[in-house]
Amino acid sequence: MAGPALPDKWRHLIRSAGQEVQWRRGELLMREGDTADRVVLLHSGLVKVTSVSATGFTSLFALRGPDELLGELSCVDGGLRSATATAMGEVKGVAVPAPAFTSLMEAHGGLALAVLRCVAERLRESDVGRADLGALPTVSRTALVLARLSHSYGAPVPGDFTARRLTINQQELASAVGASRESVVRVLRVLTDHRLIAVSRGRIMVHDPADLAGWTGAGAPVSVGWGGGVGRGG
Repeated sequence: MAGPALPDKWRHLIRSAGQEVQWRRGELLMREGDTADRVVLLHSGLVKVTSVSATGFTSLFALRGPDELLGELSCVDGGLRSATATAMGEVKGVAVPAPAFTSLMEAHGGLALAVLRCVAERLRESDVGRADLGALPTVSRTALVLARLSHSYGAPVPGDFTARRLTINQQELASAVGASRESVVRVLRVLTDHRLIAVSRGRIMVHDPADLAGWTGAGAPVSVGWGGGVGRGG
């Protein structure tokens, strides 16, 4: 579910036009429905991108990490923010005012093309992800989403080459899976019993993302890839 990163050349250009900003856990980088006033290029930390439906259900669309853009789509089309971006820990990045960002793209066709490619890849991954997950039962869907997130954003575990530790709570995971928290908690217990994961407060350690991605709950592997990022970035 990782989004595509811009090439170094364009990241350096964006950083030169922006200001360094830091956010603490729980602080909002962008709010759904607000006017698009800036683009953020992340340097470190993780950000969750969410949206609240008319019924009050919060969906986790994606996580974003180092070298990824946030808020570029709204700045390009001039619309309101389509999602909320929240820091999941200490996050550092560069904030570029929307007019400065659009001016950069007008002056540098290569940057505009790179941003367009990022948006297109996110949308393509979103379509693939929905197709992958739509036909799976909750147990397999939870395992696959957790495997993809840990593969893309999990931190290495010292002394264990394959394990990844992901900073995510049970409600956030349930939002990403599209299931109730209670259902996901039951699946996490099953995955723990099978020694595929270890759960602690606000964190889940996946012993091997590749093994988890192919687990169906019945011992038979499924043929899936690591795709499935969501195109929204605020």
